[in-house]
Amino acid sequence: MNKLKLAIGSAVLSLLASCATAPEPEPQPAPAPPPAQRQVTPAPAPAPVAAPKRCDATATFQKDETFPFDRYALTEAAKARLDRDVIGKLADCASVEAVVVEGHADRIGSQQYNQKLSERRADSVKTYLVGKGADRSGIETIGMGKTVPAKFCPDSKKRSELIACLAPNRRAIVSIKGPAR
Repeated sequence: MNKLKLAIGSAVLSLLASCATAPEPEPQPAPAPPPAQRQVTPAPAPAPVAAPKRCDATATFQKDETFPFDRYALTEAAKARLDRDVIGKLADCASVEAVVVEGHADRIGSQQYNQKLSERRADSVKTYLVGKGADRSGIETIGMGKTVPAKFCPDSKKRSELIACLAPNRRAIVSIKGPAR
């Protein structure tokens, strides 16, 4: 047992000796203080961009604004409608992308005749608008002939009644496209 005590004592002494000769470890640096907490306020979301305002409009001749049978001259009611709903609207446009004038005819007469008549009706509207200051090059005209009726009437009517019934088909439609001011 003495040998065992001697062996343990000698192991303890050598362990102590090694600790005594080993350099003492350097103290750990104190941890850095946490960075100052900055209150980050998120930037406000950008306001949604509103779609630009438009001056788009459509004016369709109705009732006493339609063309007389077999004619392409504008009525006074049609001129008033153009002044109010087309010329007035063009003044609200920053620029005009397009002005399209459609001329229409009723079904009485041949396709070729009604095609030419509807073209003349569209041209008479264009001429009126240009006379009021609209840019001629910005107005497109198209004759629709009798292909797009607004009203259907039976053939059983007398001719004068049929002409009166088909009056809504003898019309012009003016469409304006462009950004508003």
